[in-house]
Amino acid sequence: MKGKTGGRALAASRFIMGFGLVSMLMDVVYEGALSVQGPLLASLGATAATVGLISGLGEATSLMGRLVTGPLADRVGRYWLFAIAGYAITALAVPAMGLAGSVAAVGALVVLERMGKAVRTPSRDAMISHASAAVGRGKGFALHELMDQIGATLGPLIVSSILVATGGAYAKALGVMLLPGAAAIAVLLFLRKQNPDPARFERADEDIVHGDAAVAADAAPASRHAASIGAAARELPASFWAYSLFCGFALVGVATFAVLSFHMVSAHVVEESFIPVVYAIAMLIDGAAAMFTGALYDKIGPKTLLSLPLLSALIPLFAYSDRVVPVMIGVLIWGVTTGIQESTMRAYVADLLPSCQRATGYGCFALVVGVGTMLGGTIAGWLYGMAGATAIIPFTLAIEALATVMYVRILKKR
Repeated sequence: MKGKTGGRALAASRFIMGFGLVSMLMDVVYEGALSVQGPLLASLGATAATVGLISGLGEATSLMGRLVTGPLADRVGRYWLFAIAGYAITALAVPAMGLAGSVAAVGALVVLERMGKAVRTPSRDAMISHASAAVGRGKGFALHELMDQIGATLGPLIVSSILVATGGAYAKALGVMLLPGAAAIAVLLFLRKQNPDPARFERADEDIVHGDAAVAADAAPASRHAASIGAAARELPASFWAYSLFCGFALVGVATFAVLSFHMVSAHVVEESFIPVVYAIAMLIDGAAAMFTGALYDKIGPKTLLSLPLLSALIPLFAYSDRVVPVMIGVLIWGVTTGIQESTMRAYVADLLPSCQRATGYGCFALVVGVGTMLGGTIAGWLYGMAGATAIIPFTLAIEALATVMYVRILKKR
C-alpha cells in the first residue's frame, strides 16, 4: 500500500509541475501583453478613459465568464476540453494584438484573451485540486503558483527587452509570444495524453479501501457520471459562501499594484522605468510566499489564512511612504499577500467542496474575490486622490479588522 501511495504522490507531483510549466509559459504570454497593454493602446490613439474601459471590460469578462464555464464544465465533465480551448484562445489572441492596428481591434482581442482565462481557469483548478489531494492541498497549489509566477516575472521583462531592441515594435514584441504559447499547448496535450482522468489521484485512496466495488463504480457509463455532476453542481454549501465572502471582503482592503505604483511614481519614490522591475520582484516574493504558506496550510490547516488580513493591514503603513525602503517593504508584503491569494486561498476551496462541484465553486469564488479586488483598487484610488495615504490607512485597518473577525467566526463553526 505504501508503494502505491508513494507512486501516486510522485505521479501527482509530476502532473502539478506539468500544469505549472503550462501556466509558466502562458504567463510569459499574457503577463507580457498585460505589461504593455496601456502603452500599446495609447500608441494607437486611445485615451486614458478608453484604456480603463477596455481593461475593465476584460476583467469583467474573465470574472463573469467563469460563472458559465465552471458549472458547464462540471455538468459535462469535459475539463480537459475547457482547459485546452482556454489556453489556445490566449495563445492566439496575444500575438494578434501586435498586428491589430486599431484601438477597437486591440480592445476586442483583450476581451477575447480574458475570455480564454474564464474558459480554462475553473477546469484547471479543479484538475489541480485532484492531484493536490495526493501531495497536500497547500503544497500542490503552492507549487503551481511558484512556477506560474516565474512566467509572470519573465513575460514583462522579455517584452520590454524586445521593445527596447526594436525601437518599440509591438508586432515583434508580441508576435514572439507565439513560441511560448505553442510550447504551452504542446505540454498541455502531452499532459492530457498521460492523464486523461486526473480525478484518479483523488479516488485512489477510496479505491484501496473499497477495492473492486470502487473500480466498478469508476467504470460506470460517462453519461451517468455527467448526470451526477449536473445534479451536484446546482447548490454549493453555506460554508463555501461564507469563506468566499471573507476572502472577497479581505481583498477590499488591499490596493492593486496599479495604485501602489501610481504612488511610487507620483511621489517620485521610484523611477517609472523601474516599476516593471519592482513588479517582477513582487512576483518572485509571491511565489516564495505561496510555497511557505502552502506547506503551513498542510500542517495547521485553514488557520493559515488568518495571516491574510493581518498582513494586508500592514501594506499601507509602509507602501505609501515617501522613502524607498518603506515602500519596498510594503511592496514585498503585498507580494506575500498575493502569494496567499493565488495558492492557499484556492487550496481551501478544494477542501470545502466535493470534486464534482469544484469547477463551479472555483468559478463563483473567482467572481467574489475578483469583485473584492476591483473594489479594493477603486476605493484605494479614490481615497488616494481625495486625501492621500492618510485616508487609505484607517480604511484598510478597519476592513481587515472586520475580515479577521469574520474568519475567526468561520473557524469556530468548523
